[in-house]
Amino acid sequence: MALGRRQKRTDRSKIDATPPWQTRVRPEVAATTGPFDEKDAPDDDIVRADLGALRVPVNSGLDLQLEMNEQQQVIAATLAGPGGSMQLGVYAAPRNEGIWDDVRPEIAASLTEQNGRPTERDGAFGTELTGTIAVDGGRLPVRFLGVDGPRWFLRAMLVGEPADPAKGEAFERVLRQIVVVRGTEPLPVREPVPLALPKEIVLDEAALAEAQAAAAAEAEREVDET
Repeated sequence: MALGRRQKRTDRSKIDATPPWQTRVRPEVAATTGPFDEKDAPDDDIVRADLGALRVPVNSGLDLQLEMNEQQQVIAATLAGPGGSMQLGVYAAPRNEGIWDDVRPEIAASLTEQNGRPTERDGAFGTELTGTIAVDGGRLPVRFLGVDGPRWFLRAMLVGEPADPAKGEAFERVLRQIVVVRGTEPLPVREPVPLALPKEIVLDEAALAEAQAAAAAEAEREVDET
């Protein structure tokens, strides 16, 4: 489910970075239990896949799946388990205010249009939104979690069994261990912060391409010799 942009915003309000004429200082924030901004990243032994804007724990018992577009750019990251999945998205946000309170009614309206019966309730990450979404052969429960960070907004969409908090503990635990790397590039509010393939995968693909090229060259030499 895409995150829409609000209309009729001024040019000044579209950019999340604090403009030169603004002198407000972001107040000190309370210690967080996660997800973490990179400045608050814990010094732990958790192995995380580096997806650019997101560092996502691996070895959690959940499969990390990346969705690519035609330009081979990562457009979505999903953690999948036997009973459901959690899709992650990170977006640009203003420096001094969150956007979850604005985004949530828009998601609710979208669910309503699809007969998803949205309901707000308090959860481990604050106010969350539940409902159902249409899938092949019926409907599945869905739960949306939103976390406002410094210049970023992290949204998690849990589908299937994890939509029930009692069955979504593994997913919520991974969500708490995520580190967000917003970067310094100014982006329009609600613009997705770019994700990337893990460096290990990029290196593996490069090595594979090199090996394939070497094999092709060797086969060509053998043909020439015969």
